[in-house]
Amino acid sequence: MTMQKHLTRAAAVLCILAGTTAHAADRIALGGGGWLSLDKHALQLTDAAGKELARLPMRARQLDARTSKGSGIAVVLDADTQHALPIRVDVRRGELARLAPLPQQPFGLEGLCLFRDRQGLDFLFVAAKDGQAEQWLMHGATPQLVRRLSMPLDSGQCKVDDARHTLYANEEGVGTWAYEADSEAAPARRLLKAGARLPAGPAASPAVVVEPRAQTMPVARLGDVADDPAIWVHPVDASRSRVLGTNKKQGLMVYDLQGRQQQFLDVGRLNNVDLRQGVIMDGRPLDLAVASQRDDNSVVLFGVDADGKVAELARFATGLREVYGICLFQPRSGGLEVIVNDKGGAFRQFRIARSGEAWSGTLAREFKVDSQPEGCVADERNERLFIGEEKRGVWTLAARSDQPSARKMVLGVGRDLRADVEGMAIYEGATGAYLIVSSQGDSSYVVLDAQAPYKVRGRFKVGFNLADGIDGTADTDGLDVTPKNLGGPYAQGMLVIQDGYKRMPDGPQNFKYVSWEDVAKALKL
Repeated sequence: MTMQKHLTRAAAVLCILAGTTAHAADRIALGGGGWLSLDKHALQLTDAAGKELARLPMRARQLDARTSKGSGIAVVLDADTQHALPIRVDVRRGELARLAPLPQQPFGLEGLCLFRDRQGLDFLFVAAKDGQAEQWLMHGATPQLVRRLSMPLDSGQCKVDDARHTLYANEEGVGTWAYEADSEAAPARRLLKAGARLPAGPAASPAVVVEPRAQTMPVARLGDVADDPAIWVHPVDASRSRVLGTNKKQGLMVYDLQGRQQQFLDVGRLNNVDLRQGVIMDGRPLDLAVASQRDDNSVVLFGVDADGKVAELARFATGLREVYGICLFQPRSGGLEVIVNDKGGAFRQFRIARSGEAWSGTLAREFKVDSQPEGCVADERNERLFIGEEKRGVWTLAARSDQPSARKMVLGVGRDLRADVEGMAIYEGATGAYLIVSSQGDSSYVVLDAQAPYKVRGRFKVGFNLADGIDGTADTDGLDVTPKNLGGPYAQGMLVIQDGYKRMPDGPQNFKYVSWEDVAKALKL
């Protein structure tokens, strides 16, 4: 859809909210032909020629509908009970049928409107006179509460622009507010000034939707807590593999492949975590993880035993003022190096060494970007390092610490990548490697070749898995991926994604598990 069409649609929405087209909301054209009309006595379904097909007697107001090829859902506000009444619409069969009502709200409804998201799921917003509001998923036998939110006082009408996934609500004497309608998005709003043009930006390539296969137990604290995962693969039985996840307020969680928490290490405020297996240290192969510790600006080193049990081994100072992101690199020549950054843009690269039971980190290289970074990942096949500058984009440079740190922009913030640039991971498949980047600004994930010219292969979002009662992901900080066969849906590997807003129901953050096969099929990789 062109920007001009977006502006035209938005202008029409604002006119409806302002009351300049009073009858527009009482008569709706249906996809595939036909009309829905609401008057003081009934809801009426007619064909394209105006012939009545069905009628439901009712006293109601505020008609809204979402249909495709002549069938779908409508909703009205019952004038007697102030309840939302969902109705199934079928033009081809000439039917109107009442659906299961929403449970009784603890407030009287003043406004309601429908939203169809990118996944094709229908949601209903209901709002009260005092500003209380809820968003309900209208799929399955019974509506399901997704989240609660606040809307303006006395917002008698609301409308959603599906294409812009924007909810509009009017506040008398103030103006029209615009909210993100996507249930996974941050609860932010902006005031639209009269006569102002809606913000235009480069049109991103379409994002396909994949469903998560599982999710972890929520973290133990509310708020912005979970951040970054890392995947450990069991050396004998892949079903016993583990997912490490950072808790920015407490420490490190360890989950199994069903998402059940197996361990918690109370080691302080960890931000990012990375892991490598089979690292030769002092002649022994070890599985090692590192995490950035924000209490003392250190690197915490962990060992993972053959059963997937994690234990702290050592810490060493970074010399950074506000330690933030971290990643690991295994040079072809052997050993292990850790790259850590701080919020000021500084990067430091340390060589990890072991002598007996003593561990050390020796500074090997320093470099800097101009603004706040966080995510980074090393492509060890090609000895390249990818780093994210949150407001600018993804850079690449030589990963080896004995090489120059001159960098090249791989993908800038703009069309496909929306700030903040967050977590990054590399999928090393049999035929090539892909870089996956969290585009936090629009809650999507960009997949591009991990080798020049770094072609963008597509974008995806993680939607609802209704069958298993799992919500999607949004506002993602960290992610990780493995190409290893973990069995079941993860035969081609697994992607683990931090979810910034846990829905269905609302609750503490968690991590979602996604099948790489689902991503590869959706993007035709």
